[in-house]
Amino acid sequence: MTLHKLLPVAVATLATAAYAARPMNTDDARIVDAKACQLESWVKSPKGHTEFWAQPACNFTGNLELTMGGALSRENGSTRGSAQMLQGKTLFKTLETNGWGWGLAAGMSRDPRRDAGGGHDMYAYVPVSWSLADDKVVLHTNLGWLREQGTRSNHLTWGLGSETQLRERTWLIAETYGQGSGKPLVQVGMRYWVVPDRVQIDATYGNRLGEGNQRWFSLGLRLLTPSFLP
Repeated sequence: MTLHKLLPVAVATLATAAYAARPMNTDDARIVDAKACQLESWVKSPKGHTEFWAQPACNFTGNLELTMGGALSRENGSTRGSAQMLQGKTLFKTLETNGWGWGLAAGMSRDPRRDAGGGHDMYAYVPVSWSLADDKVVLHTNLGWLREQGTRSNHLTWGLGSETQLRERTWLIAETYGQGSGKPLVQVGMRYWVVPDRVQIDATYGNRLGEGNQRWFSLGLRLLTPSFLP
């Protein structure tokens, strides 16, 4: 439940969703349970390289989720660190069944590759979620701001997404998100609870709208703990 600057195929991601529950990039108005943690990890394969992501998050206080993570990228037979991110997220209205909720997230991300511009990008966004049909359908919107330090430019970021329950443990996700005036990214996928509320797997396909050369696939694993922090 936790946004981001991804590698070139999804440069809007960190700023529009660092991060909704895997596999969504559009963030939700939910956080990890109080005194609990989660680990989201996934493999993503844009054209020409492969990314390996890991993002642990914990809620130490009851209403502040802290996320820190990063990625390794494998390209042309070599592996190197590709990105890091740090984010805090809080809620002003908790999402309830057949209700709505909203919050605020802010953080920074860095892509150390020379062609990424350098520096730490800063971002903030407001996630808003609506529950429909007794939580069987949940809609999300994001509106935010991204400051790219490498180019010293500011961008509007946005996201629209949905989660639809197909069976007791199976969900369909669909979303579109982007930044500035560029063409938006779209993604569709499935998530499945292997162990309800504890272990989840997912798979997605995405691309930039109107372009066929920026497609990607991803496979993910999400682990959630019960409350255990002091």
